[in-house]
Amino acid sequence: MTVPEHLAAGCPYPGRADAAPLYGPAVSDDPHGLYARLRAAHGPVAPIELEPGVEGWLVIGYQELLELTRNEQQFSKDSRYWRVPREGRLRPDSPLVPMTMWRPTLQSMDGAEHRRLSAAVGETLGRIDHRLLRETTEAAALALVESWGPDGTADLVAQFTRRLPLLVFTMLLDLPEEDGPQLLAMITGMVDSGAESQRAAAAFAGLLGRLVAERRARPGDDLVSWLLAHPAGLSDDEAVHNLVVLLVAGNESTINWIGNTVRLLLTDRRFRTSLTGGRATVADALDEVLWRDPPVQNFPGRWATSDTVLGGQYISAGDLLVLGLAGANDDPAAHGPEGLSGNRAHLAWGAGRHVCPAKDPARLIVETAVETLLHCLPDLQLAVPPHELTWRQSPWSRALVSLPVLYSSFTPPRPAAYDPAGQTQPAPLAPLTPFERTAWTPPPPRGSAPTGSTPPEPTSSPRTSGSALADLRRRLSSLAGWWSGR
Repeated sequence: MTVPEHLAAGCPYPGRADAAPLYGPAVSDDPHGLYARLRAAHGPVAPIELEPGVEGWLVIGYQELLELTRNEQQFSKDSRYWRVPREGRLRPDSPLVPMTMWRPTLQSMDGAEHRRLSAAVGETLGRIDHRLLRETTEAAALALVESWGPDGTADLVAQFTRRLPLLVFTMLLDLPEEDGPQLLAMITGMVDSGAESQRAAAAFAGLLGRLVAERRARPGDDLVSWLLAHPAGLSDDEAVHNLVVLLVAGNESTINWIGNTVRLLLTDRRFRTSLTGGRATVADALDEVLWRDPPVQNFPGRWATSDTVLGGQYISAGDLLVLGLAGANDDPAAHGPEGLSGNRAHLAWGAGRHVCPAKDPARLIVETAVETLLHCLPDLQLAVPPHELTWRQSPWSRALVSLPVLYSSFTPPRPAAYDPAGQTQPAPLAPLTPFERTAWTPPPPRGSAPTGSTPPEPTSSPRTSGSALADLRRRLSSLAGWWSGR
């Protein structure tokens, strides 16, 4: 490769005094200002430090990020190319280790192995009935709101956004009821990154290992059984590691997306007025957040397999390149003449072959959660001035530390049907939950369509009573109550 003369005359990244730290308050308090300064000083690819003494590159150009994610021969997902740990410069206890270590997952693979694991995970997620997922999410949201105290105050981060995805995941895994609180405690311990995080991670892997072994022996109608039954033939170890990626990464992204969307609705008068006036929807707010404050603002990464040039910067073999998802969304080249409205060309989910496989169920969970919250608490408002809200100091997540709110009225999410026996039953035509152990019927092959007036085959049996939904709501209320100390 011929290196341009102006680059060859300079030095490669290590030791550059103009590298910006991608940690601390700069990246949490004013990330958009940071990305603008980096773009002005360095262009679409900027030198950074991920922690003191550990260098990298932040790709904040829209087209450059697309090039990075589409060229896996030059920019691999395999972190074993990274020269920093090979040179002994990564501490064993570095917080970068969990985010960059190689595992047998779709996140760490290229080529045929990535396609195999991606197909298994993507098609497993595709078996989730979206109508049933919406019902489950609504029940979880209602259970959480009902578990709050009577004083009309709540912290939406601690009491809603951090809990709702985990409640839904316990249902998707069809865990025994007594294992639900354990799962919630383990994932919370891992995400909090406290002194017990390593122990929580080991316990979580152990729980998933036991669950995989059980479903291998006795398959059911749940996410784990579907993954194990996929023709890709995942080993137990592959299944456990990919489930960890799905549950931990999916949990964190969903938490942040819910919180950032509610914050937008409560702090942006223009948007809140449009929403209540019927000129905008929660879906519009979700897209606004994905452009401006995506739940994952930066993501590692890609590793250069050989020396190259990207965005005018000389990249050495083994360098780490971080996907600046929020920064690339800020790139003026990404915005059309009409701005961001109605435009889903953002890079919040990544790009190329490694685009997030869970974006559709994640969107449904977040949209349902926000809609249910706003319906149940129509006068919801911030309990503090907007400028007092603080962000977690994370280079990866765009997440609020807390979101204190006030409310005075509660509206049930849907009318209940009257039962003469005195029991409240769900409204007619409520969908079957996916956790009733009914047989799953695959959809018809691609390209086939029902003829005449014959309706398409359903992917689950029709509901004949409200008992399953009532049981689901009871289980979710029990978990929410456990978490609230009741």
